[in-house]
Amino acid sequence: MSRTYHVYILASGRNGTLYTGVTGDLAQRMEQHRDGKGSNFTTKYGVTRLVHVEAFADVDTAIAREKAVKKWRRAWKLELIERGNPQWLDLYDRING
Repeated sequence: MSRTYHVYILASGRNGTLYTGVTGDLAQRMEQHRDGKGSNFTTKYGVTRLVHVEAFADVDTAIAREKAVKKWRRAWKLELIERGNPQWLDLYDRING
């Protein structure tokens, strides 16, 4: 059984604080972030809205993408989010529904 890895972006709100991460279990990782156990950064800044997700079959490719996105200018990240999620909806309901 192959595993899917996800690169994701969380936001505190529309155009708010952003957090980029990678995980092999998106639903579990989102629960951790929402329970205040995901990372000190997301807990401190209330960054829990899932606004962007990309799936990868290979963990190394996913990690490389996460590292690249983390280095991007903020404007590029906002553009990426807006392209796929112009309403800044919380995509968590889609993956958890």
